[in-house]
Amino acid sequence: MRLHDIKAPKGANKDRKRVGRGGGSGWGHTSGKGYKGQKARSGGYVPVWFEGGQMPLQRRLPKFGFTNIFRKQYNEINLFRFESFEGNTVNLESLMAQGYIRQVKDGVKILGKGELSKPLTFEVTQVSSGAKRKIEAAGGKVVLLAGNTDEETPEVTNEAASE
Repeated sequence: MRLHDIKAPKGANKDRKRVGRGGGSGWGHTSGKGYKGQKARSGGYVPVWFEGGQMPLQRRLPKFGFTNIFRKQYNEINLFRFESFEGNTVNLESLMAQGYIRQVKDGVKILGKGELSKPLTFEVTQVSSGAKRKIEAAGGKVVLLAGNTDEETPEVTNEAASE
């Protein structure tokens, strides 16, 4: 066997499809494109994102997000910041006076990062469960104010509602 004897296996090389060369070829007349319409024209195609004239998805979706007008924003303060706190009661007035918060939002929430070494009384809107544990372990106490929205409300039973 020599180099000039090497051939591709049978079926490896095919002639290209020549469309529009008469009806006898099987690809004459409309050249496999069917009758009329956008896809039968030269250069005609339908983009992948086209939805048949329906309002496109990118125009149906809102562009600027959503703003929840009922959202509560809290001043969040971690426990480790109260090591240098002066006084025994932590409330909105004392936090403002000592520079812990600059502006009043919907309330104050105490978070549990860090440790607390002195007993303080916290009069705040919310407190995390970990922070409450650490405050009580240091000998302090937590007083939740009326603005607390996360307290569980008692369920109304059918008997109580019917009275």
